[in-house]
Amino acid sequence: MLRLSLGRQHLNCNGASRRHALRLGACGLIGGLTLPRLLELQALAASPIAAKARSCIFLFLEGGPPHQDMWDPKPEAPPEIRGPFGTISTNVPDIFVTDQLPLCAQMADKYTILRSHSHNDNGHSTGYHYVMTGHRPSFADGDNPIPNNEYFPSIGSVVSRTLGQRGALPAYINLPHPMQAGGPGFYGAEHAPFVIEADPTQPDFEVKDLRPPGHLSDKRLSLRKQLLSGIDQLERERNQAQGKAMSTYYEKAYSLITSDDARKAFNIHAEPDAVRDAYGRTQLGQCALLARRLVEGGCRFVGVDAPGWDVHFNCFPSLKTDLIPYADRAFSALVTDLEQRGLLDETLVVMMGEMGRTPRINAQAGRDHWSMAQTIIFAGGGTKPGQVIGATDKHATAPTGNPVGVNDLLRTISVLMGIDPDRTFLGPLGRPVPIVDGGKVIHDLI
Repeated sequence: MLRLSLGRQHLNCNGASRRHALRLGACGLIGGLTLPRLLELQALAASPIAAKARSCIFLFLEGGPPHQDMWDPKPEAPPEIRGPFGTISTNVPDIFVTDQLPLCAQMADKYTILRSHSHNDNGHSTGYHYVMTGHRPSFADGDNPIPNNEYFPSIGSVVSRTLGQRGALPAYINLPHPMQAGGPGFYGAEHAPFVIEADPTQPDFEVKDLRPPGHLSDKRLSLRKQLLSGIDQLERERNQAQGKAMSTYYEKAYSLITSDDARKAFNIHAEPDAVRDAYGRTQLGQCALLARRLVEGGCRFVGVDAPGWDVHFNCFPSLKTDLIPYADRAFSALVTDLEQRGLLDETLVVMMGEMGRTPRINAQAGRDHWSMAQTIIFAGGGTKPGQVIGATDKHATAPTGNPVGVNDLLRTISVLMGIDPDRTFLGPLGRPVPIVDGGKVIHDLI
């Protein structure tokens, strides 16, 4: 059962009409409705944001990519701050990146650099949870095993629940393994990600779960489905909630196994060698290519987890030879490919990590955790390309103006995808839980 925070007759894309926002503000019925928030609601009601993104590809550089070594260079800073990399211009006047991003520099007119993202959780697992859910975790960083969304759903699960499937593919997919904090929380396993635990760079890559047993004919498979349906009916009578959930899983699994469209979407081997080479024969590159195939096939939210960015020690050789070039090639190829296929306008691409890195290089020639300043890259899906939003100080320590917070990010993604961020669902205790708790839309991005 769901509950909306505002009556549907009053809703616009951000949850309230101008008249209803004024009435609620006057009556004091929205807790914490400040004058700036009221003015924002009025502006949104007067000029509603039309949802453009039908899908989202979320490239998560796990560990914390160093913003000053990639998207936010400080060439005038001392060497212990700026690092060993140079600065190059892009194809957009007055926008600069480091010389480790030559491919992205040539296409800066197709994406936006947001340099002012900031929060105060310096932990890997806790920061990951915060970014994916918009809520502070109840566990400590370093807990093992890492709790995965014991209560709050991830943004991918939100998309799954509110938008649902679009075709044969699951609404929410993770690759090449489960994303930390990418789970469904109290939404339930029905909105958990379908996880592809395989490396698409391998010659024998396939999604084995989509292949029915070779000895089963279509007729025998259908008979087994009928038998399972009978057993499922008994389970539903015994335990209605659990039986209903299991019935949903069985139906989804069967539809995937028997779907030619699903098998086609996962078949990365059908791509020409030139396309695979353009993305890079790396795990991140091939996952980005597979993500494009999945949104092309109807998937709503593809989360790609790309580890390796926790660069505490002697980081610059690996950043130079492995990490940054792989991200440079994968992101530039993905955006270009989506545009050439006419999919960029309807596909939101986000690339980020759970944090940035310290301004000062440490004694081990690395950079440590630093969540107070971070860069996020956006492309497509209704975003305005060819710009830089926000700035950090001369040492990339903190935003110089208004910082963009985690819930600002999640609210903006929701609005771009046509999801009312103020919509609520009842939690386990019967209390309404909003999709995004607070935050403001990043208007300069749209």
